[in-house]
Amino acid sequence: MFNFAANLSMMFNEVPFTERFARAANIGFKGVEYLFPYGKPKEELAILLKKHQLTQVLFNMPAGDWDSGERGLACLPGREKVFAEGVHKALEYALSLDCNQVHAMAGKLDRQFTLDKQRECYIKNIQYAADVMAEHEINVLIEPINLRDMPGYFLTTPTQAEELLRFIDRKNVFIQLDLYHCQIMEGDLLKTIERLWGKFSHVQVASVPERHEPDSGEINFLWLFSKLDEMGYKGWIGCEYRPVGITEEGLGWLTKAQ
Repeated sequence: MFNFAANLSMMFNEVPFTERFARAANIGFKGVEYLFPYGKPKEELAILLKKHQLTQVLFNMPAGDWDSGERGLACLPGREKVFAEGVHKALEYALSLDCNQVHAMAGKLDRQFTLDKQRECYIKNIQYAADVMAEHEINVLIEPINLRDMPGYFLTTPTQAEELLRFIDRKNVFIQLDLYHCQIMEGDLLKTIERLWGKFSHVQVASVPERHEPDSGEINFLWLFSKLDEMGYKGWIGCEYRPVGITEEGLGWLTKAQ
């Protein structure tokens, strides 16, 4: 049986954020993930997790000025200090929430810098984050994100992520394998999973092309789940999708997957 984590940034949007923990637990989810925890005191979030017996599976490090369009800072030369401050802020939350993995968003390409310069900056920043988090046995995740949803993003394919892992060269850095993004950018999902085995520590799912419940769209997720099970995957599967309607009404796929 897999451990599925409800993504509270996308699911249960019928209610305020703090009420989504109860909704997730009532359905039977044992874990939660979401984009950012920083809008709430970490103590309040810790209480919600404990009250509903939920594991905090994942969240993102601070990603810059989100409202102005920034999508991470790791690849942006000149923003290293702000990135480092975000690493330590994320660490504070991770320790309070007993969360053992955080995602560092890469950021968008900036034409005033060469690609090589941004790549060098990205590698050094992820190495810094990994070294800070390693002292507390926390993993740093890097995620390829498709260019349709996030034009101009630096890290876009599993192939690129795998190559960057070699240069980052840190034992606590893994790929966050969102199969929705992977299908859009490269496809061939099973072969990708096989090639990257041992290099990813978290899987996320959503239908393609609409990013809805995983039992719709062009990917046969139930078949992929069976393959992951055969291969011995023990990590979490994050449900990072936008429900078509009321969240609970679209969870028939979850019963089949379990």
